[in-house]
Amino acid sequence: MAIILDHTIVPAHDKVASAEFFAKIFGLTYDGPMGPFAPVRINKTLTFDFDDRRQGFEVHHYAFHVGEEEFDAIFGRITEAALVYGSQPWTAEDMQIRTVPGGRIVFFRDLDRHLLEVRTMTSGREAASTSRTAVS
Repeated sequence: MAIILDHTIVPAHDKVASAEFFAKIFGLTYDGPMGPFAPVRINKTLTFDFDDRRQGFEVHHYAFHVGEEEFDAIFGRITEAALVYGSQPWTAEDMQIRTVPGGRIVFFRDLDRHLLEVRTMTSGREAASTSRTAVS
């Protein structure tokens, strides 16, 4: 059997606001809290469980591989919400989309300052493309 990530707990200051924000930007549905969590189903195997029971927490980085149409839709919601975005994790505010051979990548922060990454190719494919380019 393949190893599949089932869910992860995402620390938040306000679990409901964070779940609603995430669902809106990614075009998903938020159906309300369930126990101590505010879950958002990302796909048939993965749920983000937003949790606001911790006082302080580190920010995290979450990367999502999407198709071209999903990228365009998500990026449209990012710009519609007037969010700051960027082309690299360290330049997440340069208001640029990074274009690499075979895809596009954008970074932005959620309500809790977590760094969200949306990309149209896997990171492994990007690394392989970059190493081929460097060798040529």
